[in-house]
This record gives sequence, structure tokens and C-alpha cells, in this order.
Amino acid sequence: MSDSNWPACFPDLAQSQDPVIQKLLTSAHSVTVPAGEVVFRRGDICENYLLVAKGSVKAVLTSASGREVLLYHVNPGESCVLTTSCLLGGDKYPAEGITETTVNALMLQRKVFDQALGESAQFRQFVFANMGRRFADVIARMEALNFTNIDARLAQTLLRHSKKQVHLAITHQSLADDMGTAREVVSRHLKAFEQQGLIKLGRGEIGILDPNQLNLTAHKA
Repeated sequence: MSDSNWPACFPDLAQSQDPVIQKLLTSAHSVTVPAGEVVFRRGDICENYLLVAKGSVKAVLTSASGREVLLYHVNPGESCVLTTSCLLGGDKYPAEGITETTVNALMLQRKVFDQALGESAQFRQFVFANMGRRFADVIARMEALNFTNIDARLAQTLLRHSKKQVHLAITHQSLADDMGTAREVVSRHLKAFEQQGLIKLGRGEIGILDPNQLNLTAHKA
């Protein structure tokens, strides 16, 4: 294991004096996955526990027509709740995981994961706490999809992707996939934002003109 980012992302594991966790980390492998790769597919059997140290993975459901519905993102310092659930329950993946950027992660084989889970109270606490936080994120997303209006959700999505940058390289379809809605809906509301002076639409990019007003829109019910 040689990834230099992981100790900062997972300090509870890196600083642990538990011999079971120390042995687990010694047997872990560092893996790098390019952007746009499918890391698991619906129906796959889960064989490894992954801890993301760098980059981002999105978990999505894909309809028969090819439309994607985003479930959640897995960012540095996190693990995938579907992976944990499948390992614990022996189930197959119900969705897909796709890397959004180049991803560096720690990979623990299933037998190593199972052994550590049975022998280390600290590792069990780490796994279940991480899983609980991820479930809370999924519930928050479901609440947003069902109870937050489109303008607020779109503003939130633009601000999250922009990360205080003036120009955002993203397509209307990518925003729609992220929000779990249709591209036509996103395009219509983006045009309204442009008419209000909040953004400037370009080919394959969106300019953020008024981040303060966009932030106010994001927090409207």
C-alpha cells in the first residue's frame, strides 16, 4: 500500500493501534482507476471493500431507455454504501458505480474485510459509522428530489459543481443526470436563470455571473 493520500482521508485507521487494523492495512492494495470506468455493474458480486482516497465515484441507476438517476457520490474519505451493504448481506449490486475522475483507493479483499469486521470493534465502528453517514446522504438526496423545487435544486447543483469557479464546464445532460430529471427541464430553467442575470450559457460551459443570488435561490423552499 503506497497511496500517500489515504492517512489524511482515514485518520481513524491510519492512527489506530489496533493490531487487527494494522494487519488489515498491511494487506490492503492501492488501486488507480481512470475517469469514466465502470467499477461495478448491476448484478455484480461484491468482492472488495474500497476506501476512496482521491477522486470521485458516482452510483447510478440506469433505466432501459438509458437515462441515469444519480444516487450519490463517493468522495475522498468515504466508502460506497452499496458496496458495504452487499458485503454485509451477500447481495449483488443493484446499481452501477462509475468513476467521475481518476480515482485512487484502498482495496481490501472480502475475506480480509470479513475477518477484520469479526475481530476488531474499532473497525466495526468505522464501517458502520461510514455506512450510516452515507445512508443519511442518500436520504437527504431523496428528500431534495421530492420536496425541493427545481430552481433551488438546480442552483444547488451549479454551486456544488462550480466550487467558486467563474466558468463551469458541464453539459445540460450532466446536470440533469445529477438532479434526476430530464435535460429539457434543466435547459428551460437554465435559460430562465440566464434571463435573470444569474448565469451565462455557452457551448459546453456555464458562466456564474451572480453567485450570491444563486445561493439565495438555492436556499428557497
